Amino acid sequence: MSTYLTPLFKLMAEKEASDLFVSVGSPISIKILGNIMPVNQQVMDAESVRKIAYDMMTEKEAQTFDEIKEMNFSYPVQGVGRFRVNVFRQRGNIAMVIRYLRNRTPGFEKLRLPSLLKDLVMEKRGLVLIVGSTGSGKSTTLAAMVEHRNHTRSGHVLTIEDPIEYVYTNNKCVINQREVGQDTLSYDNALVNAMREAPDVLLIGEVRDRTTLQHALLYGQTGHLCLTTLHANNSYHALGRVINFFPHDAREGLLADLSTTLRAIISQRLVKGHDGSLVAAVEIMLNTKHIAELVKKGDVDQIKEAMEQSLSPGCETFEQALFKLYSQGLISKEEALKNSDSPSNLAWLLDNAALTKSKSSGTGVFGMPSAGGSSAPAASTSASPSLSSTGGMSIDLDRLDHS
Repeated sequence: MSTYLTPLFKLMAEKEASDLFVSVGSPISIKILGNIMPVNQQVMDAESVRKIAYDMMTEKEAQTFDEIKEMNFSYPVQGVGRFRVNVFRQRGNIAMVIRYLRNRTPGFEKLRLPSLLKDLVMEKRGLVLIVGSTGSGKSTTLAAMVEHRNHTRSGHVLTIEDPIEYVYTNNKCVINQREVGQDTLSYDNALVNAMREAPDVLLIGEVRDRTTLQHALLYGQTGHLCLTTLHANNSYHALGRVINFFPHDAREGLLADLSTTLRAIISQRLVKGHDGSLVAAVEIMLNTKHIAELVKKGDVDQIKEAMEQSLSPGCETFEQALFKLYSQGLISKEEALKNSDSPSNLAWLLDNAALTKSKSSGTGVFGMPSAGGSSAPAASTSASPSLSSTGGMSIDLDRLDHS
């Protein structure tokens, strides 16, 4: 057990930092609110980094690292919390990236997540994918969803993770958490036996290959709710990645299964707010009847247009999600455009909203009074029903274009 980094682990917990970077030739650096900065001016040499890494690994972990030159493991620090450690080699030297795993899951309100996610996690069956880049908050959102179910309905939640990121306390649910490498040999081994463990909800930490995805689909098809994450930029990119896990001759069956089993794809990005905090921009693709038909045909390139035109409450693209955050005064126009998939579409939404506001206030686009004065009618917003907020309303997902 290494104590060299203990003061930095305490600093991470105190400052709510996400990551620590240890690399030869540079000072140790810390990541806070998306910004990486050195903790001091001490440049790390190869022997120091090597000693830190091997002191943190068990004998078995060190042997595995020597063989495959990669190692992932969880690392608890008493009185501070748990950390996820990735040890690897770069330019012939050892390097480490250490992520702080918070024991307490932030609630929906603090995370400003769409209330529709509460409805999704209460589903009885199906597959829900949460996608985004590394560090986009996928695991945090997933934890908030599980915690909501834990406090709302009884049942058995089984998680298979590599490593365990959030530790849950049983409330209304019995939650069993299995860590790959510690509680089970592999994802595949754990998933083969999961059916015998009678889960109502199965959480798979990450889909990394075809086999894991096949298990996720199977559980979603057999009366379980399966929650998992995937590295992808947005909903249609996620579908493309899923399809590419399979050879061409197996895709017809895959698409048929996806079209009936998929409940939603939740895509997430962390955007810098006016106050310097990180705000989640969340794209939601609900598997409506129209989208299910597109998925079955493999017409992934038409998914975004279908989402933009969807009348289903809660279904929205990144552009619509960013527009909401800007309209609520949480992020700047520049930040919204920078994080958009289609800046031109978002710019149109922003300009149209500005025009509507100027008309409703009786002021022209350039600040001059409009011809009708303050009595001029506001531009109708009925043409963009998908921009409306679902607020706290409960949505019956089974009725969304499935009837």
